[in-house]
Amino acid sequence: MFETIKNRRTIRKYSQKDVSPEMLNDLLEVSSRASTLGGIQLYSIVVTRDAQMKEKLSPAHFNQPMVKQAPVVLTFCADFNRFSRWCEQRNAQPGYRNLMSFLNATMDTLLVAQTFCTVAEEAGLGICYLGTTTYNPQMIIDTLDLPELVFPITTITVGYPEAIPAQTDRLPLDAIVHEERYQEYTPSKIDEYYAYKESLPENKLFVEENKKETLAQVFTDVRYTKKDNEFMSENLLKVLRRQKFIE
Repeated sequence: MFETIKNRRTIRKYSQKDVSPEMLNDLLEVSSRASTLGGIQLYSIVVTRDAQMKEKLSPAHFNQPMVKQAPVVLTFCADFNRFSRWCEQRNAQPGYRNLMSFLNATMDTLLVAQTFCTVAEEAGLGICYLGTTTYNPQMIIDTLDLPELVFPITTITVGYPEAIPAQTDRLPLDAIVHEERYQEYTPSKIDEYYAYKESLPENKLFVEENKKETLAQVFTDVRYTKKDNEFMSENLLKVLRRQKFIE
């Protein structure tokens, strides 16, 4: 498993080979052993195989082709609905319509999602995280009939790889690990840590194609803009209120 994780790739193109229900259930069962707040398991996972359902989900993910091509699409949801209902049926008063509860459920959800990805890749499958899930949460909520206190956190496409792409770069370990206390980054260290990323031909091409001076400007001015993030933040808060995580 160490080598599997070390050599992992994000898979966006899948073969026509199906993922059997038995295999998927085994992987999900193992994944449910992930760490969780108080043993509560504050998540639910919606499995989508039906082509028509994938078609309905696709616009929420900006019609990325892997949503319809992958044999399985998994939507991992923060879920305080199930636990709250159990509390109510046992004469206990739940108090989980608040931001802290949402954050706890989000952490649980991401822990089980990443555990699933790890065991799925060890089993020979390929996965791709879709960061679009929290961009368009209401579309996903409506499509999957998610009730109050359930919120989509991440979506993962799953299948057998059609091809194995090159690995994407990562920052050196020194850039992300701090001993004992956080060490602020000096200008020279920033230059050192980002030198390899900036030197890659594909990243130089991004800069050229977008008519920017630096790779950082591609991220701030094109890919993840202040305007877009503020708009999506407002939308996220609106949907959180609608799902009763914030009152």
